[in-house]
Amino acid sequence: MSHSGMRPEVQSVVDRIDELRPTLIAKGREGDQARRVPEEVFNTLAATGAFSISVPKKFGGLAANTSEAHAVARAIGRGDGGAAWVAGILDSGAWVLGLMDIQAQEDVWGGQGGLNNFISIVLATSSEAKPVEGGYRVTGRWGYGTGSLHAQWSLLGIPLQNDQGEVTDAGLALIPSSDLTAEDNWYVAGMKSSGSVSQVAEDVFVPEHRIFPLTAAVEGGYLGHNPEQTYQTVFVPSLFMKLIGPHLGMGRAALDFVIAKAESKAIAYTGYDKQADAVSFQLAIAKASMQLNAAELVATQVADEIYEGAGRGYYAPYSERIAMRAKAGWIVETITTMIDQLLTAHGSAGFAETSFLQRIWRDQAAASRHGHTLAASGYEAFGKTTLNRQDEARHVLPIV
Repeated sequence: MSHSGMRPEVQSVVDRIDELRPTLIAKGREGDQARRVPEEVFNTLAATGAFSISVPKKFGGLAANTSEAHAVARAIGRGDGGAAWVAGILDSGAWVLGLMDIQAQEDVWGGQGGLNNFISIVLATSSEAKPVEGGYRVTGRWGYGTGSLHAQWSLLGIPLQNDQGEVTDAGLALIPSSDLTAEDNWYVAGMKSSGSVSQVAEDVFVPEHRIFPLTAAVEGGYLGHNPEQTYQTVFVPSLFMKLIGPHLGMGRAALDFVIAKAESKAIAYTGYDKQADAVSFQLAIAKASMQLNAAELVATQVADEIYEGAGRGYYAPYSERIAMRAKAGWIVETITTMIDQLLTAHGSAGFAETSFLQRIWRDQAAASRHGHTLAASGYEAFGKTTLNRQDEARHVLPIV
């Protein structure tokens, strides 16, 4: 079956996360100030299975599809955007590892730690990788290592070379955290608790079976050996859609917060003792609700398209993948607009450091600028493909 609806075992993970929401909200400010998810919170979320849903079934995971991944990250995002972003990245790392050589998977999930071995991922090839007998020696520095403070392994972008030293491809190197150092440079306005520090490698040997070439993956040539349908889906859309769940969760959290305060909060310099009585406020809530509902529906549509395509052995061509990318950007842009409007409706109290709403606003605003889901580039490339200018679209987004 190709239907991507949520299975009971994944719903159980979501239910456990929902029970933790008050804790996530209460501890969110602590994580914001510490610039990382508190260890207690991370471990509690890990115990729900949230970070291992995309691990293959043979290693005890759930082999989650895109829609299920949305649901889990969305549930976390309703309590803490930074923790949800960490979940989205660790989920991405697990899914990519599920495509790799079986020995690489055994290295991570087959030994001590099992499902509690998490993988962060950075695609940027900000490194040098020299081919040597049996693999590569890697030196580099990778920014925005979300989840790396809690991960036991990292997938990090490297340039792949031939015997003449010419770069022929980009790849990912699977490196244990013990071979990396962290540069604590994550001083930002939003997504503070994601702890997205830089990672550094100095002449680290990476065996051949832990190298994952990306060009083949982008076009559907997986190296993995897992039979589950989720590991047959389009590569880049599957990755960028894993970052949509946190946005949906933060959008829902903002709407819930503003509605909850509406019966007890006045509108300054007006005759309204309750925001909920004002037509202007009612209109703002109605509009925000429609925006969020539309974003959730489009996210479900793209998730289903990704999963069902794999179910019938169909690998979407570039033009269709660009359409998915444009929709992902629209979802994020819609959530950003919605949260801005809700802040206006709620009033200036929402900007207090103690307010949950300002943290949602900062976190989602920072996440919305991620290059994987930036709306402008997706719209431009989609417009070009719609007008039969595919070569021009590839200049904008060559890898989708």
